[in-house]
Amino acid sequence: MSQLLNPQIIVSIKNLQLAAKTTIDSFMMGISKSNVKGQGLEFSQYRIYEPGDDLRWLDWKMYARSDRYYIRESEVDTSISVRFVIDATNSMNHTDSGFRKIDYAKYMTACLGYLASTQGDAIGLYVFKEDGVFALPSKKDTQHLKRFYYQLETIEPQGKFTDPIHYKQLIAANKTRELLVVVTDFYEEAGEMMQLLNSLATYKNEILVLHLMGDNELTLNYEGYAYLEDLETGQQISIGSSISKKEYTDKLQQHLNNIKEQLLSKGIAYTLINTKLPVDKALKDFLNQRSKLI
Repeated sequence: MSQLLNPQIIVSIKNLQLAAKTTIDSFMMGISKSNVKGQGLEFSQYRIYEPGDDLRWLDWKMYARSDRYYIRESEVDTSISVRFVIDATNSMNHTDSGFRKIDYAKYMTACLGYLASTQGDAIGLYVFKEDGVFALPSKKDTQHLKRFYYQLETIEPQGKFTDPIHYKQLIAANKTRELLVVVTDFYEEAGEMMQLLNSLATYKNEILVLHLMGDNELTLNYEGYAYLEDLETGQQISIGSSISKKEYTDKLQQHLNNIKEQLLSKGIAYTLINTKLPVDKALKDFLNQRSKLI
């Protein structure tokens, strides 16, 4: 495995575009482009006419040369708009093994954005935090891609999630077919994140949620610490002997199962990612899931 794919090295790289290109080019091709044959702009191939074929696509020049009927096929443009939605509330400052969730989120989004862009998809970036949403609407030109990476690099978490009504730029319907990739730690006080996702699901776009959690969160591995502090509320809780690891992991699993079930009931795909994983492994798992949905 390339050293570049080690998360601790990744987060030290300032040029996300270069890092994303190096990672993606090393192991994968395509996120949404498919070789669908039909009506399109780019010529692909001829095939012999069969009863029931649309007569509009008969190639009369080929008929004049060969005295046989041929259908002209083209590549169908399957490009879509991909909106990346990043949770930049203060809980994304959570650190494990020397790096933060937000850094993992930025690098993973950079890789997926590069991949979507190379396949001809329009990409957009939406970052939500306490004071609302930063919105970079979807486009697919070179200058836009540079803006996409610049904005990614400047993200710093702040505040906490507020009432979803403040995120109307994100919820607003778009007339084009869209894929929404939501990267979050799913930290919420009163179901705010689920409410937002439910609102997004009403527009019938495809939504995929990447749920980031640190290995220390998943295993209650806070050796040497007696208290944990909530990064958004400042509340402290004891993690002494009164909390057993089994009790914690059982309740956590119930919580995660509940999140997954609620999302799947709305047709929203869900992937839990332990930020201990190298980013390339997490990306492969995500793309494997994605390939089953298209």
